[in-house]
Amino acid sequence: MPSGVHVRSRLLILAIACVLPSGCTSDGHLRILGYSTKPPYEEKYRTIYVPVFQNRAFQSGPLRGLENELTLAVQRQIEQVTPYKIVSYRDGADTELLGKIVDTRQVIFNRNQLNEIRACDVLFQIELVWRDLRTGEVLSKSRAGPGGLPLEGDLNQPAPPVVLMTTGRYMPELGESQTTALQRACKQMAVEIVSLMETPW
Repeated sequence: MPSGVHVRSRLLILAIACVLPSGCTSDGHLRILGYSTKPPYEEKYRTIYVPVFQNRAFQSGPLRGLENELTLAVQRQIEQVTPYKIVSYRDGADTELLGKIVDTRQVIFNRNQLNEIRACDVLFQIELVWRDLRTGEVLSKSRAGPGGLPLEGDLNQPAPPVVLMTTGRYMPELGESQTTALQRACKQMAVEIVSLMETPW
């Protein structure tokens, strides 16, 4: 006579066997109780073109060249997290990601008795458009008002941009600098940008 453990094991296996077929979808992924093994990115796209971001913000010192640092951070994040492959030319891409830095500033919020900076935030704001190069469909959802980034090609109408802002903090007393803050801010911005590429639940 089977023990209670064996009976429970068999019932569990039977329950799983009943649920699995109903959870399988036509694309081969498993869906159970609202969860799915399908990647959170649109699978019909394979390649993405990410040119160097435009820079419309006044910059000096370590802020100079922010567009290069940010573009590299975004490209690395896309390669690491998404199934998309970065390509170096627009004609070979399914989609393109265009970005423009529109504002940068420093906010000093703590000074010592000698009026030296103890803590400071570096902020920058960008406009972003992600679109399908085959259809012209804008894949990024607008959070901004009128205006937009001029797009190349046959469908060169300005697209409404997504507006994102991030900050990076540095504390000179801990050996940190503006460069440290910018690296943090660029990584954080790259994560936010790539999260926008996820398909909605």
